[in-house]
Amino acid sequence: MALDTSPYTDLVARVPVRAESLELRGGRTRLWVYGPDDAPHRIVFVHGLRGDHHGLEPIVAHLDGAQVVVPDVPGFGTSVPLPSDRHDIGGYAAWTRDLLAAVAPGGDAVLAGHSFGSIVTAAAVAQGAPVRGLVLVNPIAASALAGPRRLMTGLTVLYHRFAAALPERAGTALLRHRLMTRIASVAMATTPDPVLRRWIHAEHDRYFSTFADRRTLLEAFHASVRHDVAESAPAVGVPTLLVAAERDDIAPLPAQRALAGRFPDARLAVVPGTGHLAHYEAPAAVAREITSFVTALHPAP
Repeated sequence: MALDTSPYTDLVARVPVRAESLELRGGRTRLWVYGPDDAPHRIVFVHGLRGDHHGLEPIVAHLDGAQVVVPDVPGFGTSVPLPSDRHDIGGYAAWTRDLLAAVAPGGDAVLAGHSFGSIVTAAAVAQGAPVRGLVLVNPIAASALAGPRRLMTGLTVLYHRFAAALPERAGTALLRHRLMTRIASVAMATTPDPVLRRWIHAEHDRYFSTFADRRTLLEAFHASVRHDVAESAPAVGVPTLLVAAERDDIAPLPAQRALAGRFPDARLAVVPGTGHLAHYEAPAAVAREITSFVTALHPAP
């Protein structure tokens, strides 16, 4: 398999998809709608930091009986930055609420988020976004500054602060440096499959640096390390599924179990043998858990 060929290409190609644009909070959000309009279930799925819609396609391709709306988060991929809001939890949660009002005005969708997207979506629901349920994949259960990778997180914070102190052009180039992308990719990948690992690294090379500008990335990055899902969990008033990964040292299992107990109504599912890149390494297992959860919320006729 060539480095630029996804192992999920054939599956993704079978899913009907259309691209759309929406005016949200004064800026254009690009989104992709996967699956038929008459699907019995609708899921709105928010990607993680420095990603875009491509990263969630392996999961989408394995989902049965659902139409899935995947936006590029403002300031990443092909969506422009928020013109009047900061790219932090508050800004992104407000954008998420507006997104849901536009694509699922009846409140009949399930909202999902991966990694940083888990913090954003949990905050949006805690603040009253109307949804049938919430799915959090590789949720950030506790602050990265207190987790098992706190030393690496601290070094990453220093790296971003150094990039912020440089002139704009030099700082942006540092944040987009391919070596830093590769270091992050190697640190997160857990699969022993060398072909899959090479493809994951190639995916990060393609999409990890598509952020719009330095300010956007720095605002989002600092929000990602200063906040977690636990802050919002007690106020989430809908059924919630946490899809954790057995080998995720960014969001380790003990923290995930503690997080599940903070929600009024939550279930924890654990995907074995994988880490924080479950959307790349074990998308079928993640999709099975999501499909089971969504179907139980509202069985198809």
